[in-house]
Amino acid sequence: MEHAKPLPSYLVKRYHGWKATTHAENRAWYKRLANEGQRPRAMVISCCDSRVHVTSIFGADQGEFFIHRNIANLVPPYEPDGDHHGTSATVEYAVTALKVAHLIVLGHSNCGGVQGCMSMCSGEAPELEEKSSFVGRWMDILRPGFDRVKDEGDAARRLRLLEKEAVVVSLDNLMTFPFVREAVEKGNLSLHGLWTEIGEGDLEFFSPADRSFQPV
Repeated sequence: MEHAKPLPSYLVKRYHGWKATTHAENRAWYKRLANEGQRPRAMVISCCDSRVHVTSIFGADQGEFFIHRNIANLVPPYEPDGDHHGTSATVEYAVTALKVAHLIVLGHSNCGGVQGCMSMCSGEAPELEEKSSFVGRWMDILRPGFDRVKDEGDAARRLRLLEKEAVVVSLDNLMTFPFVREAVEKGNLSLHGLWTEIGEGDLEFFSPADRSFQPV
């Protein structure tokens, strides 16, 4: 592949720094991870946003979380249609092969993907309505959430509510997967919805009793 190039020098320097310090000081741990395989207790589905640092939020080490990231931390509904489903495949592997005990959907403030959905559903981003838009078709998953908040207050409030709807929609869609529903009903898997405010570092959890988010 003639277009691939070497890493930028700053990334090379960071790698060598990591190898000489963190890796060298924990060599036995890395060997154990490599030889014994992974046994994560939880899967986290989070946004691709570079500001959302899942392992830092929970102080996690390598091997603790099975992490999947996509735009706006969305889970599509169960659709075994033979097409490519990266998120669905990851959920299947986590639940049926790794047998994680917890599956966490983590949303966040100032989400660009959610803002795109808001603009698209409000008729302000016709480019996202095009069939050729990967982002637009992905954000179609969140349309039911938009319908629930479209008349709620000003734009800032609607955006924040829609960010949280992205978590709720994903939790609802997870339960359409037969193997997820079975694991939940047997008590082998618990689902969790979280939303984090990036600037303040706050974390809220979804309470299904009243479909609200409460501080952790």
